[in-house]
Amino acid sequence: MKLRRWITVGAVAVATAAAVNTLPATANRPYDPTAQTLGALGLRHGLQVGTAVDLAALNDANDPEYRRLAASEFSSVTAENAMKWESLEPTRGAYDWAAADQLVEFAKRNGQSVRGHVLVWHNQLPAWLTSGVADGSITKQELRELLRKHITTVVNRYKGKIWQWDVVNEAVSDPWDTPSTLHYKGFWAQNLGPGYIADAFRWARAADPRALLFYNDYNIEAFGSGNPADDKTQFVHDMVKGLLAQRVPIDGVGSQGHLGTQYGNYDTLQVTAALKKFAALGVATAFTEVDVRSELTEGVQAGNSAEINPRLQAAAANFSVLMKACLAVRSCLSYTVWGFTDRHSWVPGWFNDPPQGMATIYDENYQPKRAYQELKSDLIFAGPPYVLPRVAPRPRH
Repeated sequence: MKLRRWITVGAVAVATAAAVNTLPATANRPYDPTAQTLGALGLRHGLQVGTAVDLAALNDANDPEYRRLAASEFSSVTAENAMKWESLEPTRGAYDWAAADQLVEFAKRNGQSVRGHVLVWHNQLPAWLTSGVADGSITKQELRELLRKHITTVVNRYKGKIWQWDVVNEAVSDPWDTPSTLHYKGFWAQNLGPGYIADAFRWARAADPRALLFYNDYNIEAFGSGNPADDKTQFVHDMVKGLLAQRVPIDGVGSQGHLGTQYGNYDTLQVTAALKKFAALGVATAFTEVDVRSELTEGVQAGNSAEINPRLQAAAANFSVLMKACLAVRSCLSYTVWGFTDRHSWVPGWFNDPPQGMATIYDENYQPKRAYQELKSDLIFAGPPYVLPRVAPRPRH
């Protein structure tokens, strides 16, 4: 039966956190949940609260606060770039494991889980691979074998050390692409066809029988029209349903959660409904790359509080919407912010016309923002009967 595939996640961690949180208050030590970290508060619900980690920042001797917070505030970590193909195999046949290994060891030392990101994506591929396909020196058959070898090699190296793998990332187009009808996009679909998705999950499962295998994408936080021709969330839902019908070992769907305060975005009930619809397929869910960026207008850059404060408040509301929806659905296993400080955010370098930033939960001086406090309060005040410990699927075979 399907229900037998579900197991409670982090039971020991939950029990430990519960014990800590129920210590009797004393005159000298009153219980104060606000003094706990996001990671510790998440474990009360069996929820992993994590962050993407910039390895260069982690190794910056002049910035010790980054390492301290990455080690102490979160219960899981994700490599921001260190596990992408161009980083791991910049020269064909020669893998450079140093940075990825360092992250895994960092997590082990700090008792953290690891989300593996990412095995198959059309961006940040090594130049030797894309140029070889472009000039015909790498055939389609050879390309498929190279993909199989890459997945097998990477997953085997970290077998037993990765909790969740983002196996395939951003395989689906957007309504503003050409053609506007949603379709499978990018390097892999163009060269191997959409069958590469099922192949990737099967190869990853063969390499690690225990890791949870996720499909990961952006703009799938809530359903729209329900028409897979223009509703990306519906397209992904139907794709996952089809993969499951083929007995493809996909265990979860990751919604990235890259939001912006200049957009309408969603309310908690809309996001909860989407998570529940994916859960009804029998898969886990996660928020995998959450940040909420704002336009850096002249007023913002000049320090005008009348422009800054509404953006901080809107960002906090968006972070909170995703957290509350995740807490409400027991199959939502983790909530990962894509970087935790504006000092090392990817947003300003990517969104510069108009300039955008202020996307994380700590400012450039490592001071927690309103968004941090709202996430903390969501975790503190959530509890039975509405919020229960997580349940996760056993890895599919």
